[in-house]
Amino acid sequence: MKITYWSDYACPYCYIGETRLEKALEELGMKEEVTLEMKSFELDPGTSREYTGATVDRFAKKYGLSKDGAANQMEHISSLGRAEGIDFRYADTRYTNTMDAHRLTKYVQSLGNKVLTEQVIHDLFDAYFTKNQELTDREVLIHIGVKAGLRAGEVEALLDSDFFAADVRKDEMEAQRYGIHGVPFFIINDTYSLSGAQPEELFVKALQRAVADGLTDISMQGASCGINGCN
Repeated sequence: MKITYWSDYACPYCYIGETRLEKALEELGMKEEVTLEMKSFELDPGTSREYTGATVDRFAKKYGLSKDGAANQMEHISSLGRAEGIDFRYADTRYTNTMDAHRLTKYVQSLGNKVLTEQVIHDLFDAYFTKNQELTDREVLIHIGVKAGLRAGEVEALLDSDFFAADVRKDEMEAQRYGIHGVPFFIINDTYSLSGAQPEELFVKALQRAVADGLTDISMQGASCGINGCN
């Protein structure tokens, strides 16, 4: 079975949803039987490479909330992450462009090492939502690459180039063709879709149905983020 999914490292529901999917795969004993492929989806390709201000202020402005209201909403989302075992610190994130993080992911995927790829994806989410680091910071990206077994020089060479930028754009164009406007978005075996951060039990149900004979359709929707915000 193959599960393809679109995601962005600045999307809280992506981190939560992908963690729930991993738990569902482990619960069903399917982790080694399933191939996961992350595809890039930048929520805001035009975001500055520089950190420009507190995320709570940006959140309040985007959704027309007071600062307290924004803080409360962000704390609610963080609590969903903590319920999955993530030290989730959404309010303290440092929002910047995610292109380099996606390019690093595409490079690692090109090496064909499943374990390496999963570690880099996890560490990029952890850097943003737990360590509250900037994903445009070269040292952060180099550290993540080296921790996963890459050489510092090869990560530096990647960051000094535009390698894999076209691959990121290709993923995003593919999302448009599928009509995907929010992430996370999962497609099972190129046929069955699940949108958003589904509860673990619904991921389990969907996976069980996907392997059952006579399956005709899966289509579920959950919390997700798009270019106009999170729902």
